[in-house]
Amino acid sequence: MKKIILFLLILFISKNYSQNNFITQDYIPGGISSLSSQLNNEKANNIKLSSKELNLSLNEAISMALEQNKDVLVSNEDLKKSEAQINEAYGNAYPTLNFEAQYVRNIKKQALFLPGNSPFNPDPTPIKLELGTDNNYSASLTLTQVLFSAKVNTAISIAKEYSHYTEHNAQSVRQDAVQNVKKAYYGVLFTKKIIEVTRQGLELAKATYENLQKLYKEGMASEFDLLRAEVQVANTEPRLSQSENNYVLAKNALRNVLGLDINQEINLTDDLKLDEVPLNVVEEESQQSLQRNSLLLGLQAYELILDKNITIQKSDNYPTLAAFGNYQYQTQDDGFKFNQYNTLNTAMVGVTLTYNIFNGLQTKYRIEQAIIEKDKTTLNRKKLEDGIKIQVDEAKLRMLEAKKRVDAQARSVEQATKAVSIAEVRFKNGLGTQLELIDSQVALTSTQINKAQAVYDYLVARADWERASGYNQL
Repeated sequence: MKKIILFLLILFISKNYSQNNFITQDYIPGGISSLSSQLNNEKANNIKLSSKELNLSLNEAISMALEQNKDVLVSNEDLKKSEAQINEAYGNAYPTLNFEAQYVRNIKKQALFLPGNSPFNPDPTPIKLELGTDNNYSASLTLTQVLFSAKVNTAISIAKEYSHYTEHNAQSVRQDAVQNVKKAYYGVLFTKKIIEVTRQGLELAKATYENLQKLYKEGMASEFDLLRAEVQVANTEPRLSQSENNYVLAKNALRNVLGLDINQEINLTDDLKLDEVPLNVVEEESQQSLQRNSLLLGLQAYELILDKNITIQKSDNYPTLAAFGNYQYQTQDDGFKFNQYNTLNTAMVGVTLTYNIFNGLQTKYRIEQAIIEKDKTTLNRKKLEDGIKIQVDEAKLRMLEAKKRVDAQARSVEQATKAVSIAEVRFKNGLGTQLELIDSQVALTSTQINKAQAVYDYLVARADWERASGYNQL
């Protein structure tokens, strides 16, 4: 009974201690913890991974995403659409040629009444004369060329600006894909590192427990020390299992960004290491963020489109001048003896001037709406500029803070490694306690995890800074 109570007491102390000194599920990188509910389903379905493992560096992963990511593929289709719209706009300036043919069968012919007491009808009663024949045939060819239209030239200009707008949007989608790949790639590396560190901690805890078992049998260690070591092993094993689960989820998130099948096994060839951008480069490149940010450039292009849309609406106040030519073939007959038909051919050319005098003030209000829409976009553009500045500054601060933690934790890892060695020697020589040894092992694992977390945080902050500032982007 005393042994059970002692074991529970140690378990309670150990859990409280580990919450402050060891990794918890808070070390899961952003975007991965939200997927935790999928894990049990995947295990239940016994997913069979592809037999062919795909080795990927970060650059290779980025290239793959640019070729296979669904959002990127959709943006590429938008680019093709914008090219077609430019050609369509140019088509409005070209001449149009229309052909029309018609056949009419007169069931009841039209009639003309000749009044009575006239040179053509001396009788007082009007005479009804039927007009036309049973069959009427006609065919015409009409050519029209716009000579002046305020809308046509502006429409061509709008189509070109829309192409620029689509290009910037496609660029933004590609940059988003690159950013997401980087974060997902770093997430896999981070969770892999956590597994390595946790496994090392578990091996140390098991080695300590096995050593204490021998000492306990020889009467050289207390039962309390043995139970404390056993609890340490029991606490570390589920953490390793949780880390392995997070690793699976992180790889699934990366597969999704890359457009890979969920069963495709992947192996990342890069390591989780600090890839630092010099501080002077960060400051210099941050100044160019408003000139390079693809989202902002796209909104600026859209603002130009709306500006030209105002011109389009105002063009209704101007006349339209067009030239036309027409050639027409006509014939009529009561039978179907085509070789005996008499035909009439006519041809004409001319110009048409169209000018709207009054349309219920619709043009006026359409112009007002176009101006309002343009002003709204201008405000959104200024809001985005402010947001970009904030994003760049926030990412810079996160990079600086993470870099300081990396440096500090690097020193801590060295010190913690040395402390473990000292504690092991002291314990073997009977100068140190088992609790002192476990404390040093926990401290080493914790500092290793903290260092990995700091490196991961720096890389993620760098990816966010590159996206906002436009540095090192496609």
